[in-house]
Amino acid sequence: MKFIIAIIKPFKLDDVRDALTEVGVAGMTVSEVKGFGRQKGQTEVYRGAEYTTNMVPKLKLEIACTADLADQAVEAIQNAAGTESIGDGKIFVMGLDNAVRIRTGEAGDTAI
Repeated sequence: MKFIIAIIKPFKLDDVRDALTEVGVAGMTVSEVKGFGRQKGQTEVYRGAEYTTNMVPKLKLEIACTADLADQAVEAIQNAAGTESIGDGKIFVMGLDNAVRIRTGEAGDTAI
């Protein structure tokens, strides 16, 4: 099993969700986050005053999937979230030792 964490631009969520559904991903968790990388922040205007923030709003997606589905899921995220501009985000893939469905007690691949 694999655990995928993707940081994407907020307006790309629907595209990414649709792409993941097409490859067979059953679910994901989405969190609103802020951070910075090469973008170094952004300049915004609030009530006529311009200010600079060093934290950019993003979405963090967390996806648990079977190992054979992980490469397809990563490719789907990359294709759907990409705009070919700075700040598109990152994808991290880690090994997942176990998963347990609380309601039924199922473990491993069947819990996903």
